[in-house]
Amino acid sequence: MKKIIILLLCVFVGFAKELTIENGKTLILESKSPNPKSIILDKKEYLWIPHPQKPDTKILFLSIPYYTKAQSIRLEDSQTLQIIKGQYKIEKISVDPSKAKPNKANQQRISKEREEASKIYQTYTKGYYWKKPFIYPMKSKITSEFGNARVFNQEVKSYHSGTDFRAAIGTPIYASNSGKVVIAKDRFLAGKSVVIDHGEGIFSMYYHCSEIKVKEGTRVKQGELIALSGNTGRVSGPHLHFGILVRGAQVDPIDFIAKINASLKGN
Repeated sequence: MKKIIILLLCVFVGFAKELTIENGKTLILESKSPNPKSIILDKKEYLWIPHPQKPDTKILFLSIPYYTKAQSIRLEDSQTLQIIKGQYKIEKISVDPSKAKPNKANQQRISKEREEASKIYQTYTKGYYWKKPFIYPMKSKITSEFGNARVFNQEVKSYHSGTDFRAAIGTPIYASNSGKVVIAKDRFLAGKSVVIDHGEGIFSMYYHCSEIKVKEGTRVKQGELIALSGNTGRVSGPHLHFGILVRGAQVDPIDFIAKINASLKGN
């Protein structure tokens, strides 16, 4: 049993000869080297940063964007990173026609809101606002997983950038971890939304709320009430859309939480 544990740890922290990761997921590497080599993927450089709990360790969040093509990348120490295509499902969803095909004014609103969010996500707050493991925003059944290809009203195509939790209107939503609120407003597609900056390029997102309980610029603690679930924005019914963005890429939030919490428990 001891040999198995050591082997799994080596794969996790990056000492295995070959690493495999699906598009839309996160690979978390650790190193005790004082100056480990950064990783470059599709012209983007991923840097090593201090581990949130281990003073003598550096950590690298390799977040693989959903549209990354399958490929093999040579890493440090003769390692190979294999990026493979995830086996995501296809969902057909019916929504209000005005949400599936926004008019010109709403298209401009969508573009403006995307630009505002993009600027926020490009700002990496130095250091972490948290020390504890991440938690789910509520205890409920998952109704739609990350990465599913989506067809709205048999026309508009996209992919699911988060995980949906079943939630009647008014169900409490709690902060997945401590951080700073950077978005707390009503948006066309996401509806009433809360986004929390957790530091070092990690953000959590809570969409389609009926009521927002926090304000932009305020600090929140893990487990703090931040909103109530609803059916605002582009939805087919009440639920919570929960997302995680890491270093500029939307990733599977359930996968990320499992991996970052495993890293913290390894302390």
